[in-house]
Amino acid sequence: MLKEVLLGLLAGAGVFTVGILLGHFAIDKGSSLPEWARDASRDVDESIIEKFLAELDTSEIKENLRELTKVPHMATTPGDEATVDFMLKRWQDPKTGLDSAWREDYKVYLSFPNKTNPNKVSVVDPENRVLFTAREKEKAYKPEQEDPEVVQPYAAYSPAGNVKGKLVYANQGKMSDYELLNQTLDLTGCIAITRYGGEGRSKKAINAAKFGIVGVLVYTEPYDINDGLVSESETYPHSWYLPPSGVERGSYNIDFGDLLTPYLAAKDDTYRRPKEEITGIPPIPAQPIGFEDAERLICELDGDNVPDGWQGSLNCTYKLGGPGFKPTSPLNNSNVHLDIYNTERLENSANVMGVIRGSVEPDRYVIYGNHRDSWVHGAIDPSSGTAVMLEITRVLGKMVKEGKWRPRRSIIFGSWGAEEFGLIGSAEYTEEYFSKLSERTVAYINVDISVFANATLRASASPAAQSVLFTASKQVNAPGTTKSVYDNWIQYFNRTSPNYGIIPNVGFLTGAGSDYAAFMHYLGVTSMDISYYYDRSKTRARIYPAYHTAYDTFDYASTHIDPGFTSHQAVARTAGNVLVRLADSLLLPFNCSDYAESLEQYLSQAVTAFEGKLAANGVSMESLKKAVQLFRETATKLDRLIRDSDLAKETPLKARRINDQLMLLDRAFLDPLAFPEKYAFRHVIWASRSSSVPTFPGLADAVEQAERTGLKEDWDQAHKHLSIVTQAIAGAAHTLDDVI
Repeated sequence: MLKEVLLGLLAGAGVFTVGILLGHFAIDKGSSLPEWARDASRDVDESIIEKFLAELDTSEIKENLRELTKVPHMATTPGDEATVDFMLKRWQDPKTGLDSAWREDYKVYLSFPNKTNPNKVSVVDPENRVLFTAREKEKAYKPEQEDPEVVQPYAAYSPAGNVKGKLVYANQGKMSDYELLNQTLDLTGCIAITRYGGEGRSKKAINAAKFGIVGVLVYTEPYDINDGLVSESETYPHSWYLPPSGVERGSYNIDFGDLLTPYLAAKDDTYRRPKEEITGIPPIPAQPIGFEDAERLICELDGDNVPDGWQGSLNCTYKLGGPGFKPTSPLNNSNVHLDIYNTERLENSANVMGVIRGSVEPDRYVIYGNHRDSWVHGAIDPSSGTAVMLEITRVLGKMVKEGKWRPRRSIIFGSWGAEEFGLIGSAEYTEEYFSKLSERTVAYINVDISVFANATLRASASPAAQSVLFTASKQVNAPGTTKSVYDNWIQYFNRTSPNYGIIPNVGFLTGAGSDYAAFMHYLGVTSMDISYYYDRSKTRARIYPAYHTAYDTFDYASTHIDPGFTSHQAVARTAGNVLVRLADSLLLPFNCSDYAESLEQYLSQAVTAFEGKLAANGVSMESLKKAVQLFRETATKLDRLIRDSDLAKETPLKARRINDQLMLLDRAFLDPLAFPEKYAFRHVIWASRSSSVPTFPGLADAVEQAERTGLKEDWDQAHKHLSIVTQAIAGAAHTLDDVI
């Protein structure tokens, strides 16, 4: 007891001494005030932001993109290594570079096609005569498609194999699609052809295997990507639409990060599990093809007409398959063959890292990232984002080198490697530096595909970051209009907020769509994803049409996506503005009341969809309602404290304490045991969900599972997930309250 008393007295004396010193220096003494005290109370300088925005140059962004897309740069290839060198050269430039830049090397498990023995899709008759063979390469319209380093279209992580069977059309490859087929057809031993969209790439094959299907083809449906256009005269190079031979490559895996080293950074000496333990990849061969080849196969199918929602824009009435082809077809009584020769191997992959060190709080990090690797030339995905990041670092680096500015907090820039194979670079970084990043990172800004098209800004973010996105977008002019980016954004994507009225709609970061996943879902770092997007009223394209194809080139981007590079500039100005505010503001520009509004929105959806069903099984939602109300109350209280404080004149420890509350808010929603079946998803609010109800993911999926089965143990799971999210919200609310 004596020891505890003495320790308490010493601690109290220490706090008292620090308080006297800080109080002493807080007194206005004019020029006698120490420099460190002035720095500690310094807030963001709006004139610095204005100068920064003015310096961001469209011509510089254009030349960045031209350089980045000179050659294909798939992860670990010579083209990728050349891009690593280019990034390092720029970030180590003595006049415009960063304080320091380096490479972080990993050894990762990747999947490649066989260059000397390419994958083949063919139709073969009973006499083993080849009646049809799909293209192995996309048609060349420009010199870029003829580059020998253009990788053959393939499904990364599809197993090698030689399979054959009668063809069936399975729409999007969802479980419900296969279940419908299975009602009237014996799918055992069949090959399924599916279209992109509606279901993850790998799940199309995983679902198929459950019904005895032995191989899967995947094509890009022109109804979904080209607004129904199929003619060469209407597609690239004449427009932004996908040519008939275009094939979307992609990684066919579910989990993000290196597949052999889950939760561990994939260094040379890291333990690697046996590849037989990998889950979430296709158990059967899969191969993507273009819609011109898909048309040849689909339009020859026998069987019943497909449901209305399955029909596409190819020049025929879609059939389910007999299985197989119709009797009048030249392909009648023939099998589709898939000969897949993919191989997996360990390859060296690098992240390129750079830092501008903070002057006051160098131990607090704002991270800005974008992946570097592409499937082919990757002008839009990802090089539009890299081109923007390089221009932001050029301007900020120049300001630092000239002594005109240094941020309060440190800024880390990341050029992630091997993202196209499953967010590997960003995941390895977060795994390697987990302890350091999880408690010191203020936010993560992701600008992957900076420009899908040139209509409007689009952003997804943690609700806490909504306010800084709005502040930044109000200061940037929208290209081609007299409006701000903010006002233009409202025109295309808006919602009605009970607190603010009509505002831009900031999406939620559910799922693992880009490199924010490792930061948001695994670390609980407040994150955002920013891009310029297209006018949804003018196209139903699910993504820009040249996505992951050999046509995503500098010519495509500069001719059809953003000819003047003004949309790239608008993204640079908006994302860069957000970055400077996060790095330089005395008080972090986060708003926890906006988080409360999002939780209330989710609660309303949950009550409407599930309260009656839970009550019928003896489970009350009252505790969840109280937790959300508590969060609202503590958020309002913290907002009031911030509003009533003049932090520039108070002890720096007060600003640091409030900033820690704001910075760690998303961390409070992490539960490492909430989703044992979902790799690296720990955020109980924004984890992926299979339910269509936009609400708390664990609760929504559990209730719907219980509804399907009616089993008591499944309703118990629903009760469990209700408790998990309730206690997470209540716990997060307490982090916003005063100290105990």
